[in-house]
Amino acid sequence: MAIARSFRDLRTYQLAREGAKQIFVLTKRFPPEERFSLTDQIRRSSRAVKAILAEAWARRRYKAAFVNKVDESMGEAYETQSWLDDALDCEYIDTEMHAKLDALYREVGAKLNAMINKAADFCKNPPDYSYVQE
Repeated sequence: MAIARSFRDLRTYQLAREGAKQIFVLTKRFPPEERFSLTDQIRRSSRAVKAILAEAWARRRYKAAFVNKVDESMGEAYETQSWLDDALDCEYIDTEMHAKLDALYREVGAKLNAMINKAADFCKNPPDYSYVQE
């Protein structure tokens, strides 16, 4: 297994990014009356999974802060699954699409949980900002 140098190297981030992209495309077909409710909510939560994971990566200096952010990211992944249930119930997506995206977010959740369980491994090499010029 290669050492991740950036949050973008994390397979979990890559999966979450792909999920957010798929949800964005999918929600373009949702009815206009859902624009400020379901569409906005599912896009927000799916994007938050990867955004909060990126923030967790930056907070690796402190294990507790890292774990807290990864846990928040996992919460957003589960929230996305809940919104997917609503999209299925409203018949905006079919069972095949629901199953596909639900499986993706289950995998993301499992990977985030594994990151929490192995937080010490992720926090061994905290971020080095020495290259940043003032």
